[in-house]
Amino acid sequence: MDDGGSVLTVVEDEFEIHQIVKRCGGFPLALQVVARSLCGLPVEIWKSRLLEWSEGQSILESGAGLLDCLQSSLASLKDKLKECFMDLGSFPEDKKIPVTALIDMWAELYKPDKNGVHAISRLIELSLQSLLNLVVTRKGATEVEGCYDDAFVLQHDLLRELAIRQSSQEPMEERKRLILDFSGNELPDWWTEEKQPCIRARLLSISTDEMFSSSWCDMQVPEVEVLILNFQTRENNYTLPEFMKRMDKLKVLVLTNYGFSIPELTNFSVLGSLSSLKRIRLERVSIPALCNTMVELKNLEKITLVMCKINQAFNSSAIQMPVMLPNLKEINIDSCNDLVGLPEWLCDLVQLRKLSISNCHKPSTLPEGMGRLGNLEVLRLHACTKLLGLPDSIGGLHKLTVLDITGCLRMTKLPKQMGKLCSLRKLYMRRCSGLRELPPSIMDLKQLEKVICDTETAELWEEHHFTNLKIDDTVDLDWLR
Repeated sequence: MDDGGSVLTVVEDEFEIHQIVKRCGGFPLALQVVARSLCGLPVEIWKSRLLEWSEGQSILESGAGLLDCLQSSLASLKDKLKECFMDLGSFPEDKKIPVTALIDMWAELYKPDKNGVHAISRLIELSLQSLLNLVVTRKGATEVEGCYDDAFVLQHDLLRELAIRQSSQEPMEERKRLILDFSGNELPDWWTEEKQPCIRARLLSISTDEMFSSSWCDMQVPEVEVLILNFQTRENNYTLPEFMKRMDKLKVLVLTNYGFSIPELTNFSVLGSLSSLKRIRLERVSIPALCNTMVELKNLEKITLVMCKINQAFNSSAIQMPVMLPNLKEINIDSCNDLVGLPEWLCDLVQLRKLSISNCHKPSTLPEGMGRLGNLEVLRLHACTKLLGLPDSIGGLHKLTVLDITGCLRMTKLPKQMGKLCSLRKLYMRRCSGLRELPPSIMDLKQLEKVICDTETAELWEEHHFTNLKIDDTVDLDWLR
């Protein structure tokens, strides 16, 4: 009987080990600290600890010393790195955090950031401290300077919990960031009370699930500069909260739909009250016809649209876009599958410095008026697979330094006026297999330093005997991932 009891104990121990590994989520530091705390103790202690966790107690509160260990790692960080780490708690657990969203947030919260250099540096430092994972899903896409569309941050649930915990140490009125995560319509008592606490947070994050009714209560958040709305919905629309109208200091709006359907944004007109708004990032939503809202965003500098339905907004003929967006400097459109073509009014945004259209597979032509974008410095047409060519008017882009036509499979030729791009330094043109010749005017590209292309296209350039030109025809297999 003794032998049988010993065998049973071993089997139970193995079961408890598997359960503890599961509860730690495979997080190496959690496994190490929890294992150290349980080593040599009777199996009943192990079971008791597992029972506490199953009843909702956090591993961080288990008494194993994990919280102290993690807080010690956090305490060793520089102040700005620590703030960046805690900002990551603003996004839902188990979701990729786009690097481009973090660049927008941190550029306004901490310091202006040209091409995201400071943001990337901070992410790398946090990664080296094992406080996040920095992932590039397609490395070839990041070779364009300042382009991080395919870069994401992944953070373990325990680290996200630590970030939220650290952000919530102070009284609500004194917090730098307020992170709200709602289940259904269960709102905190303070939000529904007539007299709300005076909230001074600079960052506000609100996450709602598909059971949320979109019936927003009023809220006084006059100091918020970054608003992050994470949501799921079963409805055909998602209503922007009315309290946004009074967010006079709001500079950045990041709105992400994590549901399966793509709802239309309603109450879009509240954006017209936000005189400080500089950056908007929308993901997986349908944007209403802008001519029906006529929202003027006088200070908006950057707009990013990812996997959105935008055709009805872009094809509104009555739009006076230069009036609505007089200071827009950057447009990023990625994977918007209903985009049939770019509207002519786009060419009237004369302050535009960067235009990026990627993974949009329906446009076959660009507006003839592209040459009017005299301040454009970066033109990215990445993986626009049906694009047949560039308009001749592109020769008017005298400030253009970077042109990316990678993955434009059907492009058969470059425009005759190509040589007038007198500031062009870098040309990215991998996977342009349809190109058979280059226009003679390319010999006038005196500032061109580098061409990134495939071997076949490299042969076309070598025929023209450029001096001091670096041609990179390294085989790129990242697009197959």
